[in-house]
Amino acid sequence: MNKYWLCASLAVLSGCFQVGPDYEKPQIDAPQQWRVQIADAQQTADLPWWQQLNDPVLNELVEQALANNLDLKIAIANIEQFRGVYGATRANLFPQLSGQGAYDRRQSSAAQTGIANTLPDSDFAQLGVSMLWELDIWGQLRRAKEAAYADLLAQQSVRDTVVLTLVSAVAQTYIDLRALDYRLAITRQTVDILTEENRIAKTRLDAGYASEIEVSQSNSELERRRAQIPLYEQQIAQTEHALCLLLGQTPAAIPRGSELAEMQTPSVPAGLPSDLLLRRPDIQQAEQNLIAANARIGVARGEYFPKVRLTGDLGQASLEMASLFTPGANFWSIGTRVLGPIFTAGRIAGQVQTAEAAQQAALAGYQKAILTSFREFEDALIARAKSEERQTMQGQRVAALKNYLHLAHLRFDEGYTPYLEVLDALRQYYEGQIEWVQAKNDRFTATIQLYRAMGGGWLTQKPAGVQKEERGPALFP
Repeated sequence: MNKYWLCASLAVLSGCFQVGPDYEKPQIDAPQQWRVQIADAQQTADLPWWQQLNDPVLNELVEQALANNLDLKIAIANIEQFRGVYGATRANLFPQLSGQGAYDRRQSSAAQTGIANTLPDSDFAQLGVSMLWELDIWGQLRRAKEAAYADLLAQQSVRDTVVLTLVSAVAQTYIDLRALDYRLAITRQTVDILTEENRIAKTRLDAGYASEIEVSQSNSELERRRAQIPLYEQQIAQTEHALCLLLGQTPAAIPRGSELAEMQTPSVPAGLPSDLLLRRPDIQQAEQNLIAANARIGVARGEYFPKVRLTGDLGQASLEMASLFTPGANFWSIGTRVLGPIFTAGRIAGQVQTAEAAQQAALAGYQKAILTSFREFEDALIARAKSEERQTMQGQRVAALKNYLHLAHLRFDEGYTPYLEVLDALRQYYEGQIEWVQAKNDRFTATIQLYRAMGGGWLTQKPAGVQKEERGPALFP
């Protein structure tokens, strides 16, 4: 009876101690305020910000990317892989049962001499269940489960990072595509104007009102702008192909929605607290890596302690097959095995040193991820504010250049200036529109990078993950 009490006591003790350090969240020195303040106060950090661009085609492209992107499928498959590892690791806390069966038939030949000839013919049949249970007295197995669960959560954060990056990339690539469309349209309009100007210059030359120089200047500017059309067409096709890759489809034409000028810049919430950035999936991943590394110190230190295993057998055994299932054929056994290290030549110490160094590296990685998030957010804030200023200034410049072009035409028609001034005004007006498009594109880019730096706006139809750690009976906390 004392043996049974000993086994029961060991089982109860297996939930009272855990080797290794418990995880403590590192202190974070977060900034109290940002260098650039945002005037528009809206709680939009968790909203699908791309919908604010006012382009239904972009919304459809984002949904298609979330459904078909191959990088996202890889990340989701990796979650299932780590879920399996966690399940297998957690199973080590429970008794392991296995079935066994055997049948032997022994028959001696009449020609044999000696002892073998004196043995009677016999059968032996056995059917039973074996049990092996490693008691987690020191908490080593629970630390291994803790590490495996943190690995699973880290992989979910990897998936979230892929979602955040994917949505940002789809929006950015689509905006780049619409900006290229705008540049191509401006270039074609300019070519049409220059073609008409060239025709007029040739007519004036034939009538004796213009010189060969004016016609040559007109031809040069026309061919210069015309040569940019195939370049933009090439860039548009390559951008479409890049977007198709994000959508998980073969290269094809991409449908268009709103014009670039009609697209709205997403708003950004004001007064963002520093802890908002801690929701970023890369920071969540870094913290889970730290938790896993911290738990593996306990796994390594657990090798110093002896392992206690309970064993047991239960079944039926008989020398006659017919009596295998009779009451007298049953058997059972229960026992304890203890195995502990005596001399390992520093193997365990090396494993502990490795685990502790990995924990320090994970801690540094977590701190770096936090500092990187603060820097990226500050950069994105400044970029958004300055790109907005630059777009406003470029808009004012385009308006001034448009007036300059109008005045240059009037002066040329009245004979006050040469045609070169008209071409110069047209060139500056064209380049001003291109720079305005770039400024607007930069503003969209800065806003996208700001939402990406916040880690917000990506919580949309996120695949289901582990919300709470599955736990075993109370004996296995």
